[in-house]
Amino acid sequence: MGAVNDLQILTPREVPLGGPRAMPVRRTIPSRARSLVGAWCFLDHYGPDDVAATGGMAVPRHPHTSLATVSWLFTGEIDHRDSTGVHALVRPGELNLMTAGRGVSHSEFSTPETTILHGVQLWFALPAHERDTPPSFVHHVPEPMYVPGGIARVFLGSLLDVDSPVTTPTALLGAELLLDADAETVLEVPADHEHAVLLDDGDVSVDGQDLETAEVGYLSPGRTHITLRSRTGARLLLIGGEPLGEQIVMWWNFVGRSHEDVVAAREQWMAEIADGADPDPVTGGERFGPFAEGQPAPLPAPALPGGRLRPRG
Repeated sequence: MGAVNDLQILTPREVPLGGPRAMPVRRTIPSRARSLVGAWCFLDHYGPDDVAATGGMAVPRHPHTSLATVSWLFTGEIDHRDSTGVHALVRPGELNLMTAGRGVSHSEFSTPETTILHGVQLWFALPAHERDTPPSFVHHVPEPMYVPGGIARVFLGSLLDVDSPVTTPTALLGAELLLDADAETVLEVPADHEHAVLLDDGDVSVDGQDLETAEVGYLSPGRTHITLRSRTGARLLLIGGEPLGEQIVMWWNFVGRSHEDVVAAREQWMAEIADGADPDPVTGGERFGPFAEGQPAPLPAPALPGGRLRPRG
């Protein structure tokens, strides 16, 4: 991690998705250097992976609390099922937004037709007043917009005079940018928001500072414009939003506000998948919902680490 001209560079670390034998992904958020960008609390970047060699994405049913997941693909397809009853395909250039609220469970598997899998998985934390809402799912296909220096697909928030119709509980931005060779694109952004740029492919400088492939450049609030330049062309992911202004506890697939929140969610999940859970005190039923029969066995939660989980943000 380094900082040059107010650009904090986050270097990815490789982790297995869904277990030690699972597909490797490059994780930049959360890190020791940064836990949040706006309400965004998680960024995994993967591929392009040859599915025949890696096995692709195979993540059986698992739980989430107090967050929302965004799946954004560049190549390939993912089969999504969740406990709200949704069964949907994640396709390149299409937003699938699943909001966990009080609790949800879902599975993700790359489809048999997928040969190359390439994309990002993002989460954002729900503010405290939204954390116990019912789960939901939204699908949106943003129109590609030609802008000076390239093409933009704005899937959340507002950018370049494009407004996504998808609402979020805090002000957020999510966009894919394809920059032309020898391009300069100047983005007007709210001064009270923070932003981050992921370089997926090609080359880019962000306000004069170069990023390496798979690095994320973080930009703190206070600026009104972001200048992007590319020599050979680039594919970028831009995220941002107003600072959450709250500390969160994030462990495994759960977001809470305290150690006890996470412990309770883990205990409820383990009891539900063992068919021995008492009704959830808020929903009166299964906190993580029913699931379609005939699916692979759910993922058990790992053991909690020693000591208390500490809030960050």
